[in-house]
Amino acid sequence: MGKASGLLLFLLAFGFFVVTYNLLTLIVHNRSRVGDDTNGGTVLDPIVQMPDNMRKMKSSRPRFHVALTATDAPYNKWQCRIMYYWYKQKKDIPGSDMGGFTRILHSGNPDNLMDEIPTFVVDPLPPGLDRGYVVLNRPWAFVQWLEKANIKEDYVLMAEPDHIFVNPLPNLASGSYPAAFPFFYITPQKYESVVRKYYPEDMGPVTNIDPIGNSPVIIRKESLEKIAPTWMNISIRMKNDPETDKAFGWVLEMYGYAIASALHGVRHILHKDFMLQPPWDLSTKGKFIIHYTYGCDYNMKGELTYGKIGEWRFDKRSHLQGPPPRNLSLPPPGVPESVVTLVKMVNEATANIPNWDNL
Repeated sequence: MGKASGLLLFLLAFGFFVVTYNLLTLIVHNRSRVGDDTNGGTVLDPIVQMPDNMRKMKSSRPRFHVALTATDAPYNKWQCRIMYYWYKQKKDIPGSDMGGFTRILHSGNPDNLMDEIPTFVVDPLPPGLDRGYVVLNRPWAFVQWLEKANIKEDYVLMAEPDHIFVNPLPNLASGSYPAAFPFFYITPQKYESVVRKYYPEDMGPVTNIDPIGNSPVIIRKESLEKIAPTWMNISIRMKNDPETDKAFGWVLEMYGYAIASALHGVRHILHKDFMLQPPWDLSTKGKFIIHYTYGCDYNMKGELTYGKIGEWRFDKRSHLQGPPPRNLSLPPPGVPESVVTLVKMVNEATANIPNWDNL
């Protein structure tokens, strides 16, 4: 029995626990304005500003390892192939700090992309433990990978299959402060009574919990090694608690990471330009990752018809059983640049990836 498997059995046998740590003295505050606080210090908005000493570090940024968690489902596979294609295109462009790449395959067995994409196979959770919520395998996958793999870089980017690198990605983290994208729908204060089941009052206010998920996040490997087991424990506990499961729904595991990070005293520098999400974000300028999680539906006048299938559409969920065809039609005139760029990048990738239609 491997060490990682022993860890999981230990946790299951003796119950899930929350490891609490003394909070570190923070210089990054999750506030909505810049000015003076009541103690005379500077209140920093991490979304738009970072301390001067962090800016000075840009000339000597360390590289980060790109870690992509995935299943062996056809829906995941074609997205991983496009994601890896664009990683290779952007990796060595000036401004990029991307290092190595690993697809962490949490299906338990090798698949037919092993020779195309650098892959590390880990075990899924025991049958039934994820209760049909496959994303629950993600933290357990990171626990195993961090324990067993030889990762040369000191930083890790946690990424997802439906990410496309639209511009070279620098290391947005700074020292012990990870970088993350803020999600408007991660609102710990709104669910304080639920959050307190996992983040007790003696740990501090719920505003210590950043409005993030685990992806995209650039974080020190040693920090992630501490957070990942707690992230796994909390996520499983949440899924087994009906009140929490109902409150957090499909973003439950994102809350798991946010709370686990807070328990370890880790705060994130929030970068609103880390990622864009068409069709709501209209431009790729100054952004680094396209996250195509939302469907893009338009009429032929270029008007958004979100919630209604458009005369023109691109939605990853239209291709659950296999890859989209090559040479997708471009959007009609008037559609935002972000959507046009997304489709063009998908088309370029599929035109250049061998055996696209039949792998």
